[in-house]
Amino acid sequence: MIRFTIAGQRRKVRFGLAGAFALVGVLGLAGVPGLVGVPAAYAQPTSADVKDAAEPPSCPAAPSQDPADPAGAVRYLADDALEGRLAGSEGAWCAGTFIAERFAQLGLEPAGEDGGYFQELPLASAINPHAPSGKGRNVVGLLPGADPALAAELLILGAHYDHLGWGPFGSLAPESHEIHNGADDNASGVAALLSAAGRLAAGPRPARSILFLAFTGEEFGLLGSSPYYVGHPVRPLEKTVAMLNMDMVGRLEGDPLIVYGTGTAAEWAELISAAVAAGNVEVAFQDSGYGPSDHTSFYSSEVPVLHFFTNVHGDYHKPSDDVERIDVPGLERVAALVADVALRVADRPVGLTLLRTEAPPPAAQEGGYGPYLGTVPDFAPVEYGVRLSGVRAGSPAEGAGMQAGDVIVGFGGADIADLYAFTDALRAHSPRDTVTVVVLRDGEELALLAVLGER
Repeated sequence: MIRFTIAGQRRKVRFGLAGAFALVGVLGLAGVPGLVGVPAAYAQPTSADVKDAAEPPSCPAAPSQDPADPAGAVRYLADDALEGRLAGSEGAWCAGTFIAERFAQLGLEPAGEDGGYFQELPLASAINPHAPSGKGRNVVGLLPGADPALAAELLILGAHYDHLGWGPFGSLAPESHEIHNGADDNASGVAALLSAAGRLAAGPRPARSILFLAFTGEEFGLLGSSPYYVGHPVRPLEKTVAMLNMDMVGRLEGDPLIVYGTGTAAEWAELISAAVAAGNVEVAFQDSGYGPSDHTSFYSSEVPVLHFFTNVHGDYHKPSDDVERIDVPGLERVAALVADVALRVADRPVGLTLLRTEAPPPAAQEGGYGPYLGTVPDFAPVEYGVRLSGVRAGSPAEGAGMQAGDVIVGFGGADIADLYAFTDALRAHSPRDTVTVVVLRDGEELALLAVLGER
């Protein structure tokens, strides 16, 4: 799960998880990446046959047991040899290769570029357009649907596999130069993804096709999911019926599994309740489809989502997030529940009914304070301003007429060159202030009036 870090030449502002959710509410952000110590570019192949790479790094041998075994996947991905899987690093390359090999062993078809399992993408972020232009890889495998009438439609199951390397980027222990293995964040999510894939691939095949997608660049600001995947989907996004995301699902330990996004489709409560009744996991529902992980990229693109999460803990974004603290039986139960929900969605004769979740009332905001606008920035680079991927339903931004695709270039009389300027301009105001927001839309400059909310 992304930790919000903004870094500039003159200042650096760090947010823990509470601060992250506060910034989600203030700016409507899915994530604000920080690029402190970005690795040098690493030339990475896109072929499904990883042995064709010119000079691939030497990777540790993968465990030989069941490719869907979650314990083995966590141990491999969170091994010190992968050095924390920082996006663009050799460790991340090895992690992506491991996932692709597991997809192949499970019988998933390659669904990436050039007939392979990979989508290669740039890691330079709109937050810092001058960052090194390293490359990363999403890993994509397909379980084709069995119903000719529905097989063209996709259900996506996803989890990010990158983490923080050695820090200090994103670390909550920035003074300790140690490997951040990210066993829970998010080796656990990838392990659940592989376990669910094993269950679903064992048959009988679902009616709709299911795409299994391991994202890179999430810790840099959801880069693997948006702008990349939603801009380069395997099939048109309108054919995607839902996206199920797993991020930090390794610490169940008898507590409820938190399921975000239950308010994004009219059918979610019934589908999840049926799966819970058939399984062995207590769940807690949360309506919102927005949050600091890859599901946000899909909900902002009008796709119903669920995000499975076993809650934050004291090892979050620290070197102590390691294998021995993973609740493997709990992780297996989470994977079984996700697979059950996925099968129920994939076998429905009709798709889901998209709902727009309302912005929570001020008293319900987690850790928030100050003025609230409700925009969701798009991290694809723009020459000037802040492009929006969406606005929250019921927010001041929606009330002002702002919409996806707008580029904010002015706010309350201040010029907005980037997200730093936007954050500063918003913080300079107070709740209930009426501000003029200047946006570019289809080549025209529009001045919109927004009455800021309060958190």
